[in-house]
Amino acid sequence: MRLSTRIALAVGCTVPLLVLASGWLLLRMVGHDLRGAEDQHLRQRAAAVAPQARALLRASAAGRTRAADTRERQLLSAALDVGIRITGPGTAVVGGPQPGPGTVLPARTAGPVTVAAGGRTWRALSRPVRTARATGTLWVFAPDTADRTQLRLVRRRVLFTAVLAAPLSELLAWGLATGASTPLRRLTRRTAGLDPRTSSTRLDDARTGVSEVDELAATLRTVLARYDEQAARTAQALDTARSFSSAAAHELRTPLMSMGTNLDILAGHPDLPAPDRAEVLTDLRREHGRLLGLLVMLRELGRGDLVEAEAFRDVDLTEVAGAAVADARRRAPDALITLDAEPGTTVHGWEAGLRLLVDNLLGNALAHGRDGSGRARVAVAVRSAGDRVALVVEDRGPGVPAQDRERVFARFRRGPDSAGSGLGLTLVAQQAALHRGSVTLADGADGTGARVEVSLPSGGGALPDRRDWLIGTAGTKRSQGFPKDGP
Repeated sequence: MRLSTRIALAVGCTVPLLVLASGWLLLRMVGHDLRGAEDQHLRQRAAAVAPQARALLRASAAGRTRAADTRERQLLSAALDVGIRITGPGTAVVGGPQPGPGTVLPARTAGPVTVAAGGRTWRALSRPVRTARATGTLWVFAPDTADRTQLRLVRRRVLFTAVLAAPLSELLAWGLATGASTPLRRLTRRTAGLDPRTSSTRLDDARTGVSEVDELAATLRTVLARYDEQAARTAQALDTARSFSSAAAHELRTPLMSMGTNLDILAGHPDLPAPDRAEVLTDLRREHGRLLGLLVMLRELGRGDLVEAEAFRDVDLTEVAGAAVADARRRAPDALITLDAEPGTTVHGWEAGLRLLVDNLLGNALAHGRDGSGRARVAVAVRSAGDRVALVVEDRGPGVPAQDRERVFARFRRGPDSAGSGLGLTLVAQQAALHRGSVTLADGADGTGARVEVSLPSGGGALPDRRDWLIGTAGTKRSQGFPKDGP
């Protein structure tokens, strides 16, 4: 059912009810006014005939018959359009329209009352009449036929108005609702051909002047924008999944083939000497660790590409760095790891991603930051400067040549003697980009070792438009917001 039809039916049912309710109130008010006017008329007539009633009562009490007859005629003449009844000692005068003699009247009334007799109703008013010799009662009556006639007339007009109001109000409401819903029908026609699955055409920002329709159009634009966003995120997730499977297949092939060769050696040479067997097993364990590390790194890289803004909150970077350093000390008890962090240094970020960033910087420094004595020396610092926070990790290793400092952040870039996955620094660059920051690689303070500095804004912000580090880091890092002199 159309909206205009619904409105017309609702108005068509409501208006007659309102008319009937108003008519009922009008009847009550008209009846009250008519009764008040009738009662006032009775009081006026009672006041007008009261002197003749007393004179009649005095004449009757004195036994003056002729004078009493004269007073009775005068009384009836003064009554005009009302009925008169006088009762007293030896006196009973009845004249004009009134209830029959068998009607029981109230003993005494303070004001006008309604008396029913013979299927009719009367308004009656009593007044005491006192003389020196006698006391009687004067009754004044008026039929309420005129009042009932006027009330019936008003009732018929109210019913006629209610019956007439139903179709007229429906037609008027239908016309007004049809006109008011015209912008809504235009919006329906504008959105009828929109299919976000097959077309990139979207709803324009044309204003109609009707607040509700403009709000609905804005809501539709928001829904379509969110659909586009989710569709893009879904496509990106699919690309990430395809890249994950492709990268895993490519990178896992070599260690799997190596493991297969070692297993063939063990299976084909059961009498292999103990030193050779130990070497093969060591090689198997190393390849197994590499496989496991590669899978973990690929998973974390995919998580970073798919993280949503809801996961970001205020994070104490000092606490994150402290926890990461404590874990690194347990993993490498022979290493010297120092932490210099300002307390309460917070950034708006993804806590799991920030921890991943610090862990990979520490892991890289422990793996490549050993000095001439073979001991790893790593210094971690967290400092705030204005609206930015800097995380610095330095080691005492051989460092990174200047020509390679940008390439080391690409996927699967490993040194000639590295047993890692080649994704540790890629994860660092990814997390820096997700947090709208930058990462730079330089020589240590005295020219020895490597110094990695990650600069992050302390406040919040939007996530990068594209997050495709698992798909192809090297080709997109410039679009992720990195400065020209950084990775």
